[in-house]
Amino acid sequence: MNRPTQGTLHHVELWVPDLDRAVASFGWLLEELGYALFQHWGNGRSWRLGTTYLVLEQSPALTADRHDRCRPGLNHLAFHVEDDTEADRLAREATGHGWHLLFPDRHPHAGGAQHYAAYLENEDGFEVELVAIDHRHPDTTL
Repeated sequence: MNRPTQGTLHHVELWVPDLDRAVASFGWLLEELGYALFQHWGNGRSWRLGTTYLVLEQSPALTADRHDRCRPGLNHLAFHVEDDTEADRLAREATGHGWHLLFPDRHPHAGGAQHYAAYLENEDGFEVELVAIDHRHPDTTL
């Protein structure tokens, strides 16, 4: 494995109210995005891609039973996807894995006319954004 670049994200840990439900939604999505199951323990799982990993944990210290993306803290996770076709495919298939499309009336440009993305929310209130990479302009997204 290559040495990580200083400042890149090491890991993100999400506390979830129901591990099985989180594994069904996030596990499916992460594996579709190329992450591999990394760690597995009684109340948690993690998936890794390169030097970054994402942890799901059902902690006994949780103080709520649902994530509220509109409160202080994490609003959403955004992932690059290969192109607009892949963003659309994942958005369609995600509905069978515990996700629903946010802002369907503005999809796929809910983030603006020059931004092609699918915004998904799972049953526990976590949001992900699947951002299509613009191959014509590699520093931008569609």
